[in-house]
Formats: sequence, structure tokens, C-alpha cells
Amino acid sequence: MLKPLIFVLAAVALIALPHGLSFSQQEILVFLVINILLVTSYRLLTLTGEWSLGHVVIMGVGAYASALVSKELGVNVPVSILLGGITSALLAVLLSFPLFRMKGFYFLIGSFAAGEIIRLIWKRFREPFGGVRGISGIDPMPDFSLGFYSFDFFEPVSYYYFAGFVVMICLWVLWRIEKSPVGLTFHAVHWQDKLAQASGVNLRAYRTLAFAIASGFAGIAGALQGHYVGTVNPNSFDIEVMVFVLTWAIVGGTATFYGPILGCVLLTILNEIVLRELGFEQARPLIYGAIMILSILFLPNGLESIVQKVLPRKAAPSPERKAAA
Repeated sequence: MLKPLIFVLAAVALIALPHGLSFSQQEILVFLVINILLVTSYRLLTLTGEWSLGHVVIMGVGAYASALVSKELGVNVPVSILLGGITSALLAVLLSFPLFRMKGFYFLIGSFAAGEIIRLIWKRFREPFGGVRGISGIDPMPDFSLGFYSFDFFEPVSYYYFAGFVVMICLWVLWRIEKSPVGLTFHAVHWQDKLAQASGVNLRAYRTLAFAIASGFAGIAGALQGHYVGTVNPNSFDIEVMVFVLTWAIVGGTATFYGPILGCVLLTILNEIVLRELGFEQARPLIYGAIMILSILFLPNGLESIVQKVLPRKAAPSPERKAAA
């Protein structure tokens, strides 16, 4: 009874949240929702033990693909967003052939190199990618009405509801994947790779699958961002943005589904409310770097470890109760 009540209260709070904020804060809320999907998709990749420096560029692939098919081919925006995710997933499968010949640190560097090659292609070719300036005039989400509410997607509140709906579905799918036998195999590939391989698990195939799924959802996040901003360019998906994603994941923790979300939300609040108000926004990379180092030193399991200590855990059944069952 308690869980449904918490869910209903949380849903009401999320629906009412943007109406108590200023216009700029509502825009920040839209980007926060999109970033939650980005960092959660990144965590899925880390389940197999691989950390990438190209995830933000893969997000950009989805943004570019969705922008091009909607602007040049006239594809409906919701369909183009889905196609952006599919394009990112397919590219991840292609990249997996060279990248998964490497592991650990070498995979990290290889993913960074692959991402930079993709960004150089965007910068080099004005057709169709727009060169350094990127693509502008991207088709917005078409307005519509449900009778009780009219969605004007030039307004951040309407786009927040749309993006929030899409992200909630994506998060549910990611959560279900992690709890499925496939997700459990991802964990086995990370922690017991030799044993998993001896049991008949194709390690490379499962790493590729995790990479493709994570990239697909990152592509959807990029497409959502592109159709809201109305423009995409190579500088929007550079290594600085990737460092922020890494910081969200590390500070929040990756052992639980909610850890990276927690890191993303709290660090966004820190940046947009505290640092901006104090005039330290230009020092954000420095402050984020310091936060990451301090987190690794003093909170190696992330903020999620604090939550786990505060929330009560279910007691394990006693041997007597097990026998009775």
C-alpha cells in the first residue's frame, strides 16, 4: 500500500514541479530530464565493466540523425527521435568490432578516439552535417492538444512533460533489462567473466549488446535535446560534456539504478543554483573535478551508499522460516 502511495505522490510532484519555477529554471529542468536518461543509459554499459569516453558523441549521433531525417526527409519528429536512437545503436554495433578487441583502459582510450573521429567528420563535412556550425532550424515537436491541456513545444513546460514521458518509458525499459536474465548476464560478464565464458556465455556478444542498448537510449536523449534546442553542433558533444556525465555516474554511484540519477540531480542543482548564483559557473570543470576526486577518496561507493545506510533493508529470512516454507 505504501509503494503505490509514494508513486502517486511522486507523480503529482513531478507534474506540478515546473509551475513553481521561472522560465530559465524550467529550461534547466528539461535538460535535467534528458541528462537523466543519458547518465542512466551510460550506467547500463558499465554493468559489463566497460567505461566509455565516447557516450556523449553517441548521443550526438542520435541528435544529428534525428535532425537530418526530420529536416531533409520530412519524417515526423517522434518517429525521427526513435530513428535517432536506432542509428546510435547501429553505429555502436559497428564500433564494437574494433573497440571490443580492447578491454579496460584501452577500451576507454579507444572509445575517446572513436568519438573524436566522429566529431571531426561532423566538422569536416558541411554536407550534410553543417560543418563547425552544425545543423540549425531543426523541426520542433509539433503542437497538439489533449482537450484538457494544449502542448506548445516552444514552451519548456510542455516539452518537459513530453520529454519526461519519453524518459520514464526509457527508464522503465532499462530497469526491466537490468532485472532480466540478460541484465544478470551483464553483471556476470563484469564480475565473473571467466566463469561466465566457461558456462557458454559469449562475452563479446553481451558486451556488444550492452553497448548497443546504452547507445540507443543515449541517441534518444540526443534527439530529444536537438529538437528542443533547434540546433546541433560538434561542440555540444565534446569531452567536457563527457566529463560531466562521468562525474554524475561516479559521484552518484553505479551499483544501483538510482545512483547515477541521484548524482545527476544533485550536481545539476549545485551547478545551476549554487555556482551560477555565486558567479562561479565558469569554474564548473574545476569544481566538478575536485568533487570527483573527493568522492573517489572519501565516498568510493557514491551517494547511493548513504541512501543504503539510511533506508532500512529487508531482513533475511531465518533458517527456521526457510525450513517452514
